[in-house]
Amino acid sequence: MNILLIEDELRVADFIRRGLKAEGWVVEHAEDGETGLEILQDRGFDVIVLDLMLPGISGQQVCQKLRARGSKTPVLMLTALDSTDERVAGLRLGADDYLPKPFDFDELIARIHALHRRVTGYASDDDDGKLRHEGLVYDSVAMVLTVDGKVVDLSAKERELIAILMGSRNRALSRERILNSVWGTHEDPMTNVVDVYIGRLRKKLGPYGSLITTVRGAGYRFG
Repeated sequence: MNILLIEDELRVADFIRRGLKAEGWVVEHAEDGETGLEILQDRGFDVIVLDLMLPGISGQQVCQKLRARGSKTPVLMLTALDSTDERVAGLRLGADDYLPKPFDFDELIARIHALHRRVTGYASDDDDGKLRHEGLVYDSVAMVLTVDGKVVDLSAKERELIAILMGSRNRALSRERILNSVWGTHEDPMTNVVDVYIGRLRKKLGPYGSLITTVRGAGYRFG
C-alpha cells in the first residue's frame, strides 16, 4: 500500500512513518499542505494521512483542494482538536475519517486498512500483505521474497528496496525518494549507494531483474 503522510511535526511524522513502514507499506512524507498537493499532482496514493493543523494552508484546505481536483483518494485526518464541529467540518470538506491525537497506533493501522478496503472492495493486491508481479512475490508480513516459488536471501535494505519498488509498480521513483524511504536521508552518503543496491537486487531477481529499469534523469521504475 502506498501512503502519503502530510504532517508538520517531525517527531510525530517519523514515529508514524516508521510504524507504517514496519507494516510493509511505502510511505512518503510532506511537511506542509502545499508540498503534499504538489506530490499528489504527480503521483497517486492508496491513502492520505493528513494533519489538520499545518503551516500555511490547513489540512481542511488541502482536503478541499484535493476534492476540487476530482481526487477520490481516501483521507484520514489527524487532529489534536477533538471537537464535534472540527470533525463535521473536515468530513464535509471531503475527509473520509477522523482520528484525534494522541492515538493508539493499532487504531491508526486499522483505520487505514478500513479506508483502503472501502475503496478497493476488499480485493486489493496486498490484502494478504503480499506484493505480486509475474513470478515475484514479496510477503511484507514475513518479509520474504520468492522468485518462481524459491526464497531469495535479502538484506534488510534490499527488502525495503524491493517493497518500495513493487509497491510503486510502473511509477518512476527518484533516487532521492528511494534514499528517503530506505535510508531515511535525502543525501547519498556513499555517492552511488542506490545504484549499488539496485544492481545487487537485479542479480537476485534472476530472470526478472530486467523489470527494474533505469529512467534516465529520474531514477528507477519497476514493472
